Amino acid sequence: MVSQTPPSDSHPAGPHTGHDAFHPDLPESAPGSAALRARLHHVRAGELDGDTAQTGGMRRFAAISGRTVGSERIWMGQTHVAPGTASSDHHHGASETAIHVVAGHPEFVFLDDAHGEPEEIRISTGPGDYVFVPPYVPHREENPSPEEEAVVVIARSTQEAVVVNLPGLHVLRERPRDAEA
Repeated sequence: MVSQTPPSDSHPAGPHTGHDAFHPDLPESAPGSAALRARLHHVRAGELDGDTAQTGGMRRFAAISGRTVGSERIWMGQTHVAPGTASSDHHHGASETAIHVVAGHPEFVFLDDAHGEPEEIRISTGPGDYVFVPPYVPHREENPSPEEEAVVVIARSTQEAVVVNLPGLHVLRERPRDAEA
């Protein structure tokens, strides 16, 4: 294979062509276009999209989404939780959410009534841990550290970051009707 663009050593990861990233040079690169579906996409750490659904106490950034790379069934990005803060209570609609803890020791809080009465369950995590959040389960993220920001990488089974803010936590007894297939 012959490269049409001479390699550049300016990128810290090594030589590359000028045609990686989001392919802004392609005139037909609108989300959902055939051009987007026929190429790999490189989203650099400094190019994350902060124009996402937000929850108080958190900052979400999209890396992989329908808007950024034309994905159809997945969203991936990162979330930052400032020291000593907690998100609002929320859920992610029909989206399954997988969380990988990169930095800090965030806690994930939800209600469970397995023993007859609603009880607050707190999952304490650290770097390298994973958490799975099923669809529609009300929860919140907290960062109890007074000094250290918590950073997590999130993958969702929808192409955008679905966030439904709630007035409080409650036990999910059955899935909403719109979630039934």
